Amino acid sequence: MNDALRLKICDLLHENAKLSAETIARMLGETPDVIESTIRELEEEKVILRYSAVVNWDKLPVNQVTAVIDVKVLPQREVGFDAIARKIYRFDEVKSVALMSGGYDLQVTVVGRDLREVSRFVSEKLATLENVTSTATHFLLKTYKSDGVIYDDTDGERRLMITP
Repeated sequence: MNDALRLKICDLLHENAKLSAETIARMLGETPDVIESTIRELEEEKVILRYSAVVNWDKLPVNQVTAVIDVKVLPQREVGFDAIARKIYRFDEVKSVALMSGGYDLQVTVVGRDLREVSRFVSEKLATLENVTSTATHFLLKTYKSDGVIYDDTDGERRLMITP
């Protein structure tokens, strides 16, 4: 399998999941059949897990709060952090879990209807898990850029304002 082609296809779909196989084929100088079969293989191998849109939730009438929670845990013998990470990512409120270096072990992103709901999740579900030793919750106030997409880019205002 052509690894360079696979990487290019993944990069293009990551940038724009709406690209058709025909468009990707033209961009890469391949046939649509080659692109379609490569994408199918990438999906079967779970390299491509899902297709999604980057949404600016602040522009929609939804009541939700996002929190990033730093979690310290005691790793378990022979499974390290994996077992506790699995327990955490199974909660419906949890949108992502990542193993981190630094002062905390796991970074957990949670979405709830309000601060109280997120606080309840942390105090009643997350902090009470065996091997969780501490948490630090940070509430997201505003997103400026996510996944390479600038959220608040105003019509070409790219230079910094300088005041005397």
